[in-house]
Amino acid sequence: MEIEEKQAEVIDHFVKQASAQKGSALGSVVVEATSHPSLFAFSEILAVPTVAELEGTDNSVHLEVLRLFAHGTWSDYKRNSCKLPQLVPDQVLKLKQLTVLTLAETKKGLVRGKLDQLRRYFEVQFAAGRDLRPGQLGSMIQTLSNWLATSDNLLVTIQDKIKWADTMSELDKKHRKELEDRVLEVKKAVSVKCSMTRPF
Repeated sequence: MEIEEKQAEVIDHFVKQASAQKGSALGSVVVEATSHPSLFAFSEILAVPTVAELEGTDNSVHLEVLRLFAHGTWSDYKRNSCKLPQLVPDQVLKLKQLTVLTLAETKKGLVRGKLDQLRRYFEVQFAAGRDLRPGQLGSMIQTLSNWLATSDNLLVTIQDKIKWADTMSELDKKHRKELEDRVLEVKKAVSVKCSMTRPF
């Protein structure tokens, strides 16, 4: 079974569990989900209505833990540990893994795919990622829009350079033809002149 399919099944399992629980009972679901070795994305669980209803209640700490695992890092936990419950060892390991994943995305990225050298492209089969913070999508869209505009401008510049190169090539061919014709005329003229000055 592929990683993506397994993760989808795990997410579905915890979404169903969270949907069936309310209030303090969601605490055990959150601990189990954030400790699960195959689960690295939590947005779907955060979107469950019973989880969202924790906001502003005595049990909102469970929502904050889930948000920490969705968007935060180990440093965020250490900074806010007085407001959050103590993590179990599996949660500590998971949060540290997510922190490494965040750093890897920032520095290098975790991507699996195939490099097709003949066609000169990289086909992405899987890219590990973290959940987006609220409001982060707009920034990402803007970054991608800027990249697209830059790519379009680069493409236009390349096309202009190709047209210029084609024009220069045609001019060069025309100039060579004219030069060859001129050389041929001179050779004929010299040949005629030589034949006229030779004694019979």
